Amino acid sequence: QVQFVESGGGLVQPGGSLRLSCAASGFTADDYYIGWWRQSPGKEREGVSIIRYSDGVTYYGESVKGRFAISRDSAKNTVYLQMNSLDTEDTAKYYCGVRIRRGRFGTAVQLLSPRADYWGEGTLVRVSL
Repeated sequence: QVQFVESGGGLVQPGGSLRLSCAASGFTADDYYIGWWRQSPGKEREGVSIIRYSDGVTYYGESVKGRFAISRDSAKNTVYLQMNSLDTEDTAKYYCGVRIRRGRFGTAVQLLSPRADYWGEGTLVRVSL
């Protein structure tokens, strides 16, 4: 079965850091992206960051650019999201998922749209005093 298991969420003060992990398994594709999306109450799900798994090319949402960094460990089939300088607006449930490439390569906006072929259950991140 396809599985995306997120971990690393929790409580953190503004300005602090967290690192999320996503362990992926159970799917195959010629080319794909693994990334992170998030959703908070009253807001639409938004793309945070995504990485092209074959060559490591990365994309970031404007709200997290310069603060977050996505990386992968191919040997472990794991993708990480390092989150620094966290703000209360970063509070959300964070989901790991895969976008399988079909046809042409997508733009950053397209790749970060709230759509994926498979999602994990998510991990909660709360940034609060």
